[in-house]
Amino acid sequence: MTSPDERKETYPDMSADDGTLVRCPNCGENAAPRARFCENCGTPLGATNGDPSVPSEVTLEGAPLVVDPDPASGESRAQRSCAACGGVIAPDGYCSDCGTPGQSERDHFEERPAGWVAGVCDRGVRHARNEDAMALAASSNFAALVVCDGVSSAPDSDIASLAASRAARDVLVAYGPEGTSPVEGATSRRIAGWTDAMVAASRAAGQAVRGVAEQLAATNGKDAADDPPSCTFVAAVVDDDLIVAGWVGDSRVYWLPDSGQAEQLSVDDSWAQEMIAAGVPRAQAETSPQAHAITRWLGPDAPDTDARCAATVPSEPGWLLVCSDGLWNYCSDAHEMSDLVRRFATSGDPQTASAALVRWANAQGGRDNITAALARVAPSVPEQR
Repeated sequence: MTSPDERKETYPDMSADDGTLVRCPNCGENAAPRARFCENCGTPLGATNGDPSVPSEVTLEGAPLVVDPDPASGESRAQRSCAACGGVIAPDGYCSDCGTPGQSERDHFEERPAGWVAGVCDRGVRHARNEDAMALAASSNFAALVVCDGVSSAPDSDIASLAASRAARDVLVAYGPEGTSPVEGATSRRIAGWTDAMVAASRAAGQAVRGVAEQLAATNGKDAADDPPSCTFVAAVVDDDLIVAGWVGDSRVYWLPDSGQAEQLSVDDSWAQEMIAAGVPRAQAETSPQAHAITRWLGPDAPDTDARCAATVPSEPGWLLVCSDGLWNYCSDAHEMSDLVRRFATSGDPQTASAALVRWANAQGGRDNITAALARVAPSVPEQR
């Protein structure tokens, strides 16, 4: 998330044995949890394992629910693409087509838990590191898409956003059809159930951020409330014929039907949105110096971490987009966003479209980290997923 006093913070020295951070033996730079290579010098950091508490695939009756593992482990199911030419990054870390070194797994990662659900999270052009994070899960008729945008003015928000997104995803999966507490019943009952689930997910995400703050504070010998990490939260679930969105902050959810009215399901918790509500034109409010000042966030100093929610029952096929402001900064209006997604989604492939959206945002300047996660929703023909 863009901030006027953005600064790069160094990572604290923490052991990898507890699943946190690891120091590079060559240059001394600290790396993200379970990273395979040092982002500073490229030195291999040794074999790593994903979080054992989050299985990559759970075998169930019918189609399996797939949960993509921690991107920092390098185990994402989607192939990493070359930022220079769009080719595939080979196991040696270089593009197999043009030879350009690939970005670190934390700077650029992709997830594709199902053929109809995929996302791309990218550092962008101007930021020193990627403080966005996403976590996706999907089966044949259910998907959970979570995006968290770390606040750049707060240190170590990249760690917090990743922890928050994974914690929220796991809560939403538990409420899914194959979860331990599935939301069931008529549409009105499921809307109420998923609203409760979204609030639980945002609270879990908030708790994860607080846990990161406490851990880092203990390592650095500081108070957890002293300049703590923080992030936004946005999530959407597709539960058969129902979409429910939840948010804290200014990351967004758009529903973009193929021929119907495009709509932004989320409502930003920001200074700009308050100005728009007061009658200031959107273009003026969103380009003002205070536009990205958020009024709600996740963190130890957050006054309210309960997600606000909205729901829709699609009547036609379309695209569900969950994104950070690094994308919508350049295309805020829902109708314009719909045109943009259709432009890049002619193949119907969400991974191709997500990657194209990220490349487009980088071509506009890439001022912020960029995350775009898409689900192709086709309520009338679910067998096409």
